[in-house]
Amino acid sequence: MTILIALILAPLTLLTLCFAVELLCGVRALRAQPAPAAAAIATVIIVPAHNEEAVVGENLALLKERSNGAAILVVADNCTDSTAELARRAGAEVVERFDSDRRGKGFALDFAKRRLAYAPPDVAIIMDADCVPDPHSIERLIAACAATGRPCQAIYLQKPAVGGSPLLQLSTFAFFIKNVVRQRALQRIAGRVHLLGTGMAFPWALFDKAELATGNIVEDLELGLDLADDGHPALLVEDAAVWTDPAAETNTMDQRRRWEGGYLQGALRWGPSLLLKGVRRGDVRRLWTGLSLFIPPIALLVTLDLAAIAAAGLVYLISGAGLVPLVVLCAALFLAAVAIVAAWGAGGSRFIPLSRLAQVPLYLAWKLPLYLGLARRGAPGEWVRTHRG
Repeated sequence: MTILIALILAPLTLLTLCFAVELLCGVRALRAQPAPAAAAIATVIIVPAHNEEAVVGENLALLKERSNGAAILVVADNCTDSTAELARRAGAEVVERFDSDRRGKGFALDFAKRRLAYAPPDVAIIMDADCVPDPHSIERLIAACAATGRPCQAIYLQKPAVGGSPLLQLSTFAFFIKNVVRQRALQRIAGRVHLLGTGMAFPWALFDKAELATGNIVEDLELGLDLADDGHPALLVEDAAVWTDPAAETNTMDQRRRWEGGYLQGALRWGPSLLLKGVRRGDVRRLWTGLSLFIPPIALLVTLDLAAIAAAGLVYLISGAGLVPLVVLCAALFLAAVAIVAAWGAGGSRFIPLSRLAQVPLYLAWKLPLYLGLARRGAPGEWVRTHRG
């Protein structure tokens, strides 16, 4: 019985340990790499937008101010509001696309690519309409992309929900762990990072060849994995950052359902092949990428750990099986908790006070219906604007 329990708990224990290792490897910032001036590098910033009238005018004004002279092309995709008009007023070039059968961000990006093919830039940057870059971030992205010839990913964060509810603050903290701490670790361990859908820069030659016309809600994750498989792994540019407002609390669950459902779907699709290739080729970096891809979102991972510990403890009480597998999983979960606190101390404190970390059980209970819904119905498949506040 002890061996059986060990085999059942082993995958979860391994993923929990990998999660803890990633956090501990990612608490320290990456060293900024010197890059050439970006002024002479022809660049177009592509902004796919679907019904973004609430933010597009203000955000484009800031983007233009911080664009380092790059042209801005807005793709108003299947819009039923005044997104296109407001984008034109903000000084951007705007193209409108209407195709009710081919909806999604990937189709909008492919539309932009075909339009730019007649006079292609050196670098293409993707920036979501609800995101704003820090000053000089565009310049650093362009320079890094041109210098390395690799896809480049900026830090992508939600603005701290100062005065927000514990659930909202925990959500923005989890966003920081996923998009900063774990990305740093992937860069250090695997030599690559995941593309996050916004704040991305591509050499035109790579962008032109990319398969973009897809309705996949995690097209950015797929694109990054495909490019890495072809020898072009994405690079994290830590001194470039883009920010978005956190979702309004009433819409946070819908946002998480799309993001996390799509991520889990992608992990099941691409994780096994990465692991298999890593083992066959003795490629530790590819193997780690596959393991990292299988790590569930933090709330789901902790929920699964606690459920497994409770179930294994019950089996121990009933059958008298050995305690070693249970103790090892508990130790892995404890190490993960220590790593989470370390991540809080290495930048996460901007998003949540330490006292509210104690309310993690509330966060887990809040997200449990989300995971039960994903188990029953799968991930949503449509590009829907998230209402923010």
